[in-house]
Amino acid sequence: MAGMKEKIKKVAIHHFYKRGYFATGINDIARSAGIQKSSIYYHYANKEDILFDILETTMEKLDANFEKYIRGKVSPEEQLKAAIEGHILFHVRWQKETLISDSELRGLTARNYKTILEMRDAYETKFQEIIRKGIEEGAFEDMDYKVASYGIITMCTSVANWFRKSGRLKKEDIADIFNRILLKGLKPAG
Repeated sequence: MAGMKEKIKKVAIHHFYKRGYFATGINDIARSAGIQKSSIYYHYANKEDILFDILETTMEKLDANFEKYIRGKVSPEEQLKAAIEGHILFHVRWQKETLISDSELRGLTARNYKTILEMRDAYETKFQEIIRKGIEEGAFEDMDYKVASYGIITMCTSVANWFRKSGRLKKEDIADIFNRILLKGLKPAG
């Protein structure tokens, strides 16, 4: 049965990505999954539960990815470089899910919306702590570390909007370019 739940989720990801959450009906998901509409309700209470599962799972994977990339990195500069690379590569690998996560939050009830925002805030705080520590150690320019983190995360997240596997650069090349731009911008002047 877990296989069918994953199939439903995969089909929903495809539809939410292509058409949007509100333009996709349970009938669309059921038809594409090759099941009856009522079978979906065995796995999910409603369409919003599918969306919430996608968003929650994506945030959990993103957080685990962050931890994997910064593991063993000591200096704030090394940590931030690894975090930026990991963030970009994650958004390229999970392009559909991250685009859904960024565009379909309005489909959640207040409770589920709050849960996802708390997960996002916790993730952003990890970037903020790296930048704050770098500022304290003199590795980064003295600035508002929260605003710096928002700019970095937003810029890196946007890669999911335009990256194409068939493009002229590999995802690792893009991560390297972003790292050079962003880390240079954080360096103290002089």
